[in-house]
Amino acid sequence: MTELGKALLGLGLLLVLIGVLLLLAARMGLPLGRLPGDISYRGKHVSVFLPLGTSILISIVLSAIFYLISRFHR
Repeated sequence: MTELGKALLGLGLLLVLIGVLLLLAARMGLPLGRLPGDISYRGKHVSVFLPLGTSILISIVLSAIFYLISRFHR
C-alpha cells in the first residue's frame, strides 16, 4: 500500500509542477491555446475549441523530455 501512496504523491507533485509551468507560460505571454492549428468555432448557441496545434507541441516537448530522462536513467 505504501507504493501506491508514493505513486499518487509523485503524480500529484507532477500535476502541480505542470500547473505552475502553465501559469508561468501564460504570464510570459506564450500563446498556448492560440497556436496555428488550434480550431475554434463560435455559433449562436455553441462554441467548440480543439487545441490541435497546442496538443502536438506539448506532445513533442514531453516526448523529448521523456526520451532524455530514459537516456540518462540507463
